[in-house]
Amino acid sequence: MRYFETRGPVYPDKNYVVSRTEETADFINRIKDGRYIVLFAPRQTGKTTFFKSALNSLLFNASDYFPIQLNFDTYADLSMTDFYGSLYEDLREEIDNIFDQRGIIPSEALTRFLDDTQLTTAFSMRRFFSKFGKFLNNKRVILIIDEFDGIPQDTVSGFLNSLRHIYLSDKLNCPHSVGIVGVKSIMQLNYDRSISPFNIQDDFNLPNFTHEQVAELFSQYTEETGQHFAPEVIEMLHKQTGGQPFLVNRFGQILTEEMDIPRTETIGMEHFLTAHTQMLEEQNTNITHLLTNIRRNPQFKKDLMRIASYESGMRFSLDNEIINELATYGVLARGTDGMCEIVNPIYQHRILQAFRPLFNGLENDYFPEDTYFEDHLTSEGYIDLERLLDNFRDFIARVGFRILQVPDTPQEFVGQDLLYAYLDQFVSIARGNMYLEVQTGRGRMDLVIFHNSRKYIVETKIWEGEKRYQAGKKQLMTYLNLEQADEGYYVVFDHREMPSSLTETKTEDGLTIRSYVIPVVQKRPSTQQS
Repeated sequence: MRYFETRGPVYPDKNYVVSRTEETADFINRIKDGRYIVLFAPRQTGKTTFFKSALNSLLFNASDYFPIQLNFDTYADLSMTDFYGSLYEDLREEIDNIFDQRGIIPSEALTRFLDDTQLTTAFSMRRFFSKFGKFLNNKRVILIIDEFDGIPQDTVSGFLNSLRHIYLSDKLNCPHSVGIVGVKSIMQLNYDRSISPFNIQDDFNLPNFTHEQVAELFSQYTEETGQHFAPEVIEMLHKQTGGQPFLVNRFGQILTEEMDIPRTETIGMEHFLTAHTQMLEEQNTNITHLLTNIRRNPQFKKDLMRIASYESGMRFSLDNEIINELATYGVLARGTDGMCEIVNPIYQHRILQAFRPLFNGLENDYFPEDTYFEDHLTSEGYIDLERLLDNFRDFIARVGFRILQVPDTPQEFVGQDLLYAYLDQFVSIARGNMYLEVQTGRGRMDLVIFHNSRKYIVETKIWEGEKRYQAGKKQLMTYLNLEQADEGYYVVFDHREMPSSLTETKTEDGLTIRSYVIPVVQKRPSTQQS
């Protein structure tokens, strides 16, 4: 039986695989057109699996093409001489493999040529391809280079210039097409910051899985085992992962291998929420890479919080080094409106947790004396969320200027940070589940709480004026309809110098919204001297 894979490339005979039929056809058509393609995407997004599938299609179904696959992942520390020497050894091995897989014996002349060849410079590489192509009787050579970012720095410009020379030449036609695959873009690799020597590139975007592709992936498991997934599980899984391939497959591993759910039982939302809680807490390679990268620069925290918290947002531009770097790490993407978006709710949760101090120093002030989290459950065992949020509003008023002493938290985001920590602690004690819903609109941090078979929705924002405050309530009404919920909670933090506290409840068309505008102290009051 096949299984979900997160440890590297996936193979159809061993693993459940998203076919990416349209993307593969597009990629192969560009190869046949002789394009020089660059495919850059964050790690663990399925790049290697994708291009291997395309190359295998050419290898076994298109005899006029000669697809060569290379990998530069171990080249970074080599001198230029050693780089070209190692490059040729890998080229020769791959060429021999292709002949073997096709069951063809190369001519003696070609074998002598390959035996006598040495690569030492970019020029000698160009001459090699020119001669090699003539031995193949007009077969079109395809060169795909994975982990291209591993190329030694002092070889980047010469290597790319040679490929560019071949592409622009009327006489040279080998390689016919080149594919460069990696994490960093060509401009990021061009360390001298001069004009890119590879300005003939054809950029190829490999998107995350669509909802339909996630459904296709899990249907393969169902066909093999007979165990079904509830439709809402597939929908929620796609929304929470944003279709990120590693996260999707990791959910597959947890749900089908680690939770011991009987095969006779449909995998439902209660199973998904258990797996989701594990995803929010576990350390895996994808999350470890994510958190390692976002801790590299203190500026990342402020910018990420601004993107998540303000409806005005931040325009997505790869010319900005911070945005470019976060996009390279797979944290940010361009939204449909051209603004920055954090790519999925799971990443946003892990980022918030990573930036949050272990203790905010105000935990003992959450409640008045002799009042506790447990007191905010009803006698039937349900959450009294109105009372819980009323207490949070009063807590912010009680602590006053001490809110400014919360460590390692930008002042403008401290209110949302505290609310998230407050609710997270309560949900943990109450043995519920809470997740972020960030794809419903920029500037909104929707918190969805599941507890005792009930769903509670809390939306938070920062005050950006009366018009946006009222628009936010309408947005929440729309969201409640989509989620088939009867009530929601709207918490807005007011950082103005003269803020006004407001608590109001509005019912319309059977939907109830309780809104809070909570003033946040801007500065410590000056000490009066007698």
